[in-house]
Amino acid sequence: MEKTVRDLLLDALDELPLADLTRFKAKLNQFPVAAGYNKIPRGRLEGADSLALCDLLINFYTERYGVEVAAAVLDSINQRPLAQTLRDAATGADPRDGTQNQLPASAAGASLSSQSQVLPVAPPGGGDGLHFVERHRDALIQRSAGVEGVLDMLYGSILNEEQYQNIVSQRTSQEKMRELYKLMPSWNQFCKDQLYEALKAKNRFLINDLEGN
Repeated sequence: MEKTVRDLLLDALDELPLADLTRFKAKLNQFPVAAGYNKIPRGRLEGADSLALCDLLINFYTERYGVEVAAAVLDSINQRPLAQTLRDAATGADPRDGTQNQLPASAAGASLSSQSQVLPVAPPGGGDGLHFVERHRDALIQRSAGVEGVLDMLYGSILNEEQYQNIVSQRTSQEKMRELYKLMPSWNQFCKDQLYEALKAKNRFLINDLEGN
């Protein structure tokens, strides 16, 4: 089976000795990313192993741009052969889906709003006029897992640094979700759609269950 971009990123990171992986994370936090993207928060990088780091790169930068960022950072820590191997292998890699491997127009200088063009739209609201994430508020608060991964996907486009850090600092997943929901009264349809997509990415079976009710 042909390797995906995620597989290739993980292979490259797994090749790094522990000292170089630490240097990679330090350089990544300082890397000047393209317009429309945000740096991965330092707190998310510090304890990340190669698998978690791979997920962060894809969640924050998409697969295609994630490879570009990773390769550039590898160059900066004198891992140029590994960087070139990653670039060459990723050129013909099999993306897991059609949207993850698209580079948003914002990387070329367009506005951040253009990123929404590659994201699926949340299902229409019910007869009560509520969005999915509003209608299933209690269930999503109580049952959502991987909440920090959801927050990572919202960081930059929906959550600013202060909001992100405040929510992450909460002790339990339920407390994190409650803090997140406190922001919802100020959100528009786009923001709610992004939360839906992030929850679906991290809690697919839960969302499928709720959609079936």
